[in-house]
Amino acid sequence: MNGGASHPRGGVTVGTLSELPPLEAGAVIYLRHWFSGDETREQMRRDFEVNFGPELAGAAFEAFGYLCNFCAAHGRRPLVRHGMTCNCLGADENCFANLLASAAEGQQDDAHVLASLIVTPRKAPELAQLASDCGLLMQQIMGLRPPVLPARPSSATLH
Repeated sequence: MNGGASHPRGGVTVGTLSELPPLEAGAVIYLRHWFSGDETREQMRRDFEVNFGPELAGAAFEAFGYLCNFCAAHGRRPLVRHGMTCNCLGADENCFANLLASAAEGQQDDAHVLASLIVTPRKAPELAQLASDCGLLMQQIMGLRPPVLPARPSSATLH
């Protein structure tokens, strides 16, 4: 064991942004923008306006910002993020992206479990609801539709 500073587990690379579906990749990119300062937030707002139009852009920007601020205010610890230009996907970023996607897809049990990894269990239902509202709005403005999932998968094994 070395005596150097330990690296936060939330920053451990678990994949790449290019492997994520559009909603999840957008969630990670916007999470990085939100917490990287005023300049990147303004860039995010402009991107939203160009891509989604002024009405939806404002609502999406406010919803996403509220979601991020809720995580910061009630988080178990700060969410660890990779750099703005990094293609790596960190563990915390992956959890946040999957929270947004599962909540938007109506997978409430999964959303609550993921939310409880980010905030205290007492705040998890509120975070899951915020993620659902934000995720549905982002799906709408990105032109995405939630996948049609069977009520019960025949097997939980993917490969």
